[in-house]
Amino acid sequence: MSPRRAPVLACSVLGAAVVALDGTVLTVAQPALQRDLHADVGQVQWTSTAYLVAVASLLVFAGRLGDRYGHRRVFAVGALGFAAASTGIALAPGIGTVIVLRVLQGVCGALLQPATLGMLRTAYPPDRLGTPIAVRTAAIGLAAAAGPLVGGALVSAYGWRSVFLLGVPPTLAIGLLALATRERPIEPSRSHELSPSHEPTQSHEPSRSREPSLKYGTAPAPRSAAATGPSALDPAGALLLAVTLGLLVHGLVEAARPGGAPTGLLAVAGAVLTGVVLARHERRAARPLLPPELLRSVPVVAGLSVLLAASAALSGSLFVATYFLQDVQGLDPLDCALRVLPLAVLIVLGAPLCPTLQRRFGPRRTATAGAALLTLGVLLLARLDATAGAAAVGVSAALLGAGFVTLMVTATSVVVHRAPEAHAGVAGGLQQTAMNIGPALGVATATLLLALVPDGGFVPSRGVALPALVLIAALALPAALVLPRAADRRRTRPEPPSARPAPRSCVRS
Repeated sequence: MSPRRAPVLACSVLGAAVVALDGTVLTVAQPALQRDLHADVGQVQWTSTAYLVAVASLLVFAGRLGDRYGHRRVFAVGALGFAAASTGIALAPGIGTVIVLRVLQGVCGALLQPATLGMLRTAYPPDRLGTPIAVRTAAIGLAAAAGPLVGGALVSAYGWRSVFLLGVPPTLAIGLLALATRERPIEPSRSHELSPSHEPTQSHEPSRSREPSLKYGTAPAPRSAAATGPSALDPAGALLLAVTLGLLVHGLVEAARPGGAPTGLLAVAGAVLTGVVLARHERRAARPLLPPELLRSVPVVAGLSVLLAASAALSGSLFVATYFLQDVQGLDPLDCALRVLPLAVLIVLGAPLCPTLQRRFGPRRTATAGAALLTLGVLLLARLDATAGAAAVGVSAALLGAGFVTLMVTATSVVVHRAPEAHAGVAGGLQQTAMNIGPALGVATATLLLALVPDGGFVPSRGVALPALVLIAALALPAALVLPRAADRRRTRPEPPSARPAPRSCVRS
């Protein structure tokens, strides 16, 4: 690994892991937080909801900021802001301050998350992205699995405030490291070519009918005045997208709460309305927030669909399984975590194997196998009765982990590969948006369906929640079938000697 790529990989992996850890450790700290600050359940719920809404609504715009001003700078601002907000929450005197600072933490998390992928896209050539993405995924899985254990130990020994201090040293360190790391300017000549077809292009011959800015080895097109001003960020589109995603996530979260269905449906209806307005605006905007060439790419859209379905199925299934293990079988939280531990183990161990599988079998067959494993895992969970033992739960959890990690690494690689380097931040923002909306959708679906069978809903074999989640998991199969058949092995083609009379002062890695 080159010296320039090492700090980029460290920042990306640690940044993604800290955000994943923050989400899981907070869950076990909420009861203690509620008692200490004399808050009610609704207020504590907003410590999670406010963060989730802030993150989901700003991810794509944060990615656009990274494309415009540099992913390293945006990442550094997000990481340092995340550390500052975490410190403030640890010192907060009341629940109101915690909620406000969680919103600020969500804004900083939105700046941080897309940049973790954007920095990788600009540091690595497309055919070498599989391994760093797999390392990043394994770190996320490890952090998510360790969160409840670490959080429980910290809360028991030092109180809930220590949970927020946990993320301060690593985010502070990676923020300062990002500031000290030199970022290579984005070159349109290295932008990965997008094609409406989902098959990878095999020919590298020049074509005069294509846009020069999307070809390898071509000079960047001169920027217009509009491209360098505030309009290049499409603030109206960013606002509409933030409102749309914020209403959608809020509606899904509210729908999952007892008695919150009317408010949730109203918020979702508002999201649909603002989404229609957003679509009309983006068609007319000179420089839209969502680049048309990105949204017209079949592999990118298919990859996002895979991530949405997989994350919804996994989160909803774990939600039902947690209630089943604790309320029906009477296990304590630690025993419950141990029953589903194979899921985390398969995510951590499986992530490094996924790039090899993609190179050998191609993204389409790899993702199809992952979707089949995930669907089978949810199906086995749906067949558990009240007497199910640890082995049956463990096998289901292992299938969930193997299927999910295969889909996550493969689909993320396709989305990042197929995005032009100039739009790497937007692609990262869309990937993170799918990974945030999916869990909210899965949990909301599970909660609503559990309520339909009040006497047996928590027993998988007697309820309707997990069978519905089987169908959601199965939606990843048709999306996987339109991913590229072969792994992308194209490298940047060097310019011919005649086009480069003078030696360059920098060397491309």
